[in-house]
Amino acid sequence: MIVILFGAPGSGKGTQAQRVAVTTDTPHVSTGAILRGEVARGSELGREAKPIMESGALVPDELMVRMIESRLAEPDAERGVILDGFPRTVPQAEALDRMLGRNQREVGLVLYLEVDPELIRERVLRRAAIDGRSDDNPDALAERMRVYQRDTAPVVEYYERAGTRIGRIDGSPPIDQVTEQILAVLGAEPAR
Repeated sequence: MIVILFGAPGSGKGTQAQRVAVTTDTPHVSTGAILRGEVARGSELGREAKPIMESGALVPDELMVRMIESRLAEPDAERGVILDGFPRTVPQAEALDRMLGRNQREVGLVLYLEVDPELIRERVLRRAAIDGRSDDNPDALAERMRVYQRDTAPVVEYYERAGTRIGRIDGSPPIDQVTEQILAVLGAEPAR
C-alpha cells in the first residue's frame, strides 16, 4: 500500500515514518532526505535545489515526480512505501496519482499528523540546534509555514474528495504515543 505521511514542517513526519517503516517492514521514502543528500553530494539536482530549499520554497514538481517514480520502481517498494514529504501541492498529488495509475497503483492511506503551530516552532528550532539544518531557522520556518498553509494543506482536501482514507493523528504527544496511534490506524502491532 502507498501511504502518505502528511503534516506541517516539524510535525514529526520523518521521525514517525522511520519508526513505522521499521515496524511494518515498509520502505520510508523521504523526499527531503533524498534532496538533502543530493545537496550534500553537490550533484546537479542538489545544486539546483539548494537555494530553493534554503529560501523555504518548494522544489519544482517535475523533479519531485521523476525522483518518486524512480524510487517506486525499486524492488523493495513493490508492496508499498511510506511517502514522507510528498506530495506537497495539489498538482503534485495529481501527478502522483497519474504516475501511480500508469503503474496500476494508488494511494491507500493518508496519515495526517496534526500539531499546534507553536509546538512546531519549538520542535524546528530545537532540531536546528541539534542537526544544524540550514532550512531550520526562524525566517525559513515562517516561509515554510506560509507555503504549507497556502499550497500543502489543501492536499488533504484533495484526497478527501478523491475518497482516499484519511487517518488523522494527534502529533503532539510523545513520540511513542504518536507511533502507537499510527500503527493502530495501519492495523499493525508495535515492535516489542
